Amino acid sequence: MRGVRRPDRQGPAAGVPARDAVCHVQAARGATLSRSGPSRLGIRLTALGIGLLGLGLDQLSKHAALANLEWGEPVNVLGPVLRFTLISNPGAAFGLGSGSTLALSIFAILAFVASLVIALPRITRMSHAVALGLLLAGITGNLHDRLLRDPSPLYGHVIDFLQLPYFAIFNIADMCITAAAALIIILSFRHISDAAQEPEEAAA
Repeated sequence: MRGVRRPDRQGPAAGVPARDAVCHVQAARGATLSRSGPSRLGIRLTALGIGLLGLGLDQLSKHAALANLEWGEPVNVLGPVLRFTLISNPGAAFGLGSGSTLALSIFAILAFVASLVIALPRITRMSHAVALGLLLAGITGNLHDRLLRDPSPLYGHVIDFLQLPYFAIFNIADMCITAAAALIIILSFRHISDAAQEPEEAAA
């Protein structure tokens, strides 16, 4: 009878690194290690999708407000907590900068172009896609009004109708910009925290 060959207990053959060692060698040489997760294209498409969805919701809500509300007449929705009050706003979000309509329109166009040309190609995480998508929704929602509503292109007034107690009247685009700003701040603090932990992990 042929003898059963006993397994080699001496480890891998000389010159052939073990599986973990191969991973470390690949990482050290800068090779890409396979890992699950959304692709860069998927992340970018998510950002654009959120932007389009936010733009659509903003414009649909404004059309509904124009069709069902009277200018300047408040309608209680949740008692004193939330009212619908239809106004046209020549300024920025929450009624700021009412005398700078043209400058705000130009700034919005530049911000929109920068978001698409500079920010969109550089995002690498889904959280970045959400923040950028919300920002795009807010920019395009109000820019649409400035370009296409009365009195004229670049001088158009933005439709606002959401009112909270002791607060300016706003719209969904304003909400998207605020949410994007809050998310960007949170992600920035997380990045600082992660960067501070890396030297400690390397030392350990």
